Amino acid sequence: MTADLTFLVAGLALLLAVVLPELVSRWALSAPIVLVAVGMLIGFTPLPDGMPLDPQENRAVIEHVTELTVIVALMGVGLALDRPLRLRDRSTWAAWSPTWRLLAVAMPLCIASVALLGWAFGLAPAAALLLGAVLAPTDPVLASDVQVAGPTTGDEDAEEDDDVRFSLTSEAGLNDGLAFPFVMAAVLLATQGSVSGWALEWVAWYAVGKVLVGVLVGVGVGWALARVAFRSRREALRVAERGESLLAVAALVTAYGLGELAGGYGFLSVFACAMAFRSAERAHDYHAAMHEVVERLERLLTLFILLVIGIALTRGLLDGLDWRGVAVGLALIFVIRPLAGAVSLKAWRRDEERPGGLSHRERWATAFFGVRGVGSIYYLAFAAGESSVLAEDWLWSTVAFTVVASVLVHGVLSRPVMRAVEEDNARRA
Repeated sequence: MTADLTFLVAGLALLLAVVLPELVSRWALSAPIVLVAVGMLIGFTPLPDGMPLDPQENRAVIEHVTELTVIVALMGVGLALDRPLRLRDRSTWAAWSPTWRLLAVAMPLCIASVALLGWAFGLAPAAALLLGAVLAPTDPVLASDVQVAGPTTGDEDAEEDDDVRFSLTSEAGLNDGLAFPFVMAAVLLATQGSVSGWALEWVAWYAVGKVLVGVLVGVGVGWALARVAFRSRREALRVAERGESLLAVAALVTAYGLGELAGGYGFLSVFACAMAFRSAERAHDYHAAMHEVVERLERLLTLFILLVIGIALTRGLLDGLDWRGVAVGLALIFVIRPLAGAVSLKAWRRDEERPGGLSHRERWATAFFGVRGVGSIYYLAFAAGESSVLAEDWLWSTVAFTVVASVLVHGVLSRPVMRAVEEDNARRA
């Protein structure tokens, strides 16, 4: 029965993946909102229980499905970014200025604020830190309405990326991997106790070493695959000429697996691999073909997860929710992330006319759209497998509520806000 229900939901997700984007394109709704609502309707039906909905009993399944969805999304994000990042070109690093500020200032502020709020509400220090870490990253999966659409290639006009969409896309590509050190800090705090016993190891390895390993592995895999795909001496290996876009799937799995085996953060490996691959023959049509394959796979996985979340909401996922969880979720969406983002983007800001320079309205739009999503669920499932202290029902209910609230709030507001920003930019131009 479980397998039958899983196939049913997967089939429904596939059908909706085909027709839903066009159906909701004219409404003030996003596809994720509709999917969660459809899942909730399914949950109210008399279908027998059989889906792997209970996070305590099916933690490993939830972890691996969300893990796959995130790495697929990260590959798509890396391929979609048109703005280059060259190691020895300071101007390219400056053009990424909003991204660095969101990562270095806004994300730690969000983690600290949510952790302090959770601790004030009575959570154990490890659980409070975990809550801050899992809810801090902007999600690369559910933020598609405010991200860049895809790579500009071939004969298309290579216009400069919209700074708001670029900032949110690049932030989502990097901060999933950069949140991992804080998740690991919560795990170490829960399993090893006193900070003094593991602080040095955490700084040297979890906060620095694993980040560097993940990035280096990803760059190496992306560079090697690009060299083969575009410049191999053997015609059979130059898959870019044939347009064999399934290389994108092979690349993301290889980069993730090798990054994890080397001890680094696989999420960073996947994003770095996509960026390195894109830097080779940047205007080649092959990048668009690869992005399309990844985007379709991501859409299917995302809709399946959202349907299951919708079903789970009506079948016990929110049983542990109380006013504290509601307060944490709403405070993060409406207060903590917007203020932390605004503070980070106002400091050391660039001229508005230069790449990476944001106007006042663009800064607030970028600060507000810190979408929470599938990555948060993955991190919680991962940490829950490391320590029972981090597997509380309250944490699952709070994270689920925050994700659904983010889907609703950001999904409804994304189109009117982004339209207002674009109109403002057109007037100023």
